[in-house]
Amino acid sequence: MSTNTNAELFAFGDALGPAKIVYLHTPSVGLRAIVVIDNVAAGPAIGGTRMAPDVSVLECFRLARAMTLKNAACSLRHGGAKSVIFGDPTMPRHEKERLIRAFACAIAPLVEYIPGPDMGTDELAMGWIHDEIGRAVGLPAEIGGIPLNEIGATGFGVAIAAEVAAPFAGLSLEGARVVVQGFGAVGEHASRFLAKRGARLVGVADIAGAISNPDGIDIEVLTELKRAGKSVSAYPKATVIPGDALVALPCDIWIPAARPDALRADNVDRLACKLVVQGANVPATKDAEARMFERGIISVPDFIANAGGVIAGAVEYGGGSEAIALAAIEEKVGRNTRLTLEGALAAHVPPAEAATKLAVDRLHKMMKLKRWR
Repeated sequence: MSTNTNAELFAFGDALGPAKIVYLHTPSVGLRAIVVIDNVAAGPAIGGTRMAPDVSVLECFRLARAMTLKNAACSLRHGGAKSVIFGDPTMPRHEKERLIRAFACAIAPLVEYIPGPDMGTDELAMGWIHDEIGRAVGLPAEIGGIPLNEIGATGFGVAIAAEVAAPFAGLSLEGARVVVQGFGAVGEHASRFLAKRGARLVGVADIAGAISNPDGIDIEVLTELKRAGKSVSAYPKATVIPGDALVALPCDIWIPAARPDALRADNVDRLACKLVVQGANVPATKDAEARMFERGIISVPDFIANAGGVIAGAVEYGGGSEAIALAAIEEKVGRNTRLTLEGALAAHVPPAEAATKLAVDRLHKMMKLKRWR
């Protein structure tokens, strides 16, 4: 384990962080990973452990910073962090377990970091980490955890954010047309919770394909396809479309729930919606946020809308129950969505700017309470 202090790694840092950038390399098991601990003013940092073959240190930092802002906005007693294990998340289970257990042993000295599930990892992976070092959230229910992906904690929060934001965009969820980019844990559950509130899924994509049907897409059929290892493009009653065409699909609510930078300067003007609710982490560039604001599209920022998972993780870490977690998600995500959009309207600024001010103001107050060493 080594901490890289090269100046170029800190070119994107500021007064908030990062506190540490740690590279992990265990050649005997093929482990290569990055941990970015951004800020611990509020307490030990909670942040997901992602498994992917191609995440840069800058992207890892951006994800860690989103966690810092998310946790501060929710007034959690935790700072923000993120980690990435380089690898194919679909590798055989025994290989994945070996790699994740090696990762757990490598982060054992980083006591200020509490990992949680993220893209490419799940409750079982967190169970392996907890077995090694006794420190993780999003654990399997069998060992006392709140299984974040199983209950759809993040997707539930996205639905709450959409419900609160809809009137700001002149919408009602009843009959609202929804497009979801990414049918993983977040996209699937967000779709389901929104459907229960009367919305209709009309377009969806995963890494292998995209489909549309203006009359509606059956979420349960999609879920069965997913469990069978098939793409959404195998759905029988929809039109298969190019993945990059999803952004232009006419709808009321567009939900990015996949990789970062889904909305950029080169495609944001193709959006044909009134409301964007960001289910993924950092799914919109700064230019895209500005352009949505210019066009009058209401955009609920990622660290406001998708905070459900970390809220549940914090509740679990404090010994709370699933019911307490769901109530906390509804209260915190709903309140922060309302405060963000009201603040944006009052100051005539993009919601991302209003949300950042909300979180940073809270973070600065936390930092003033900490000793300097």
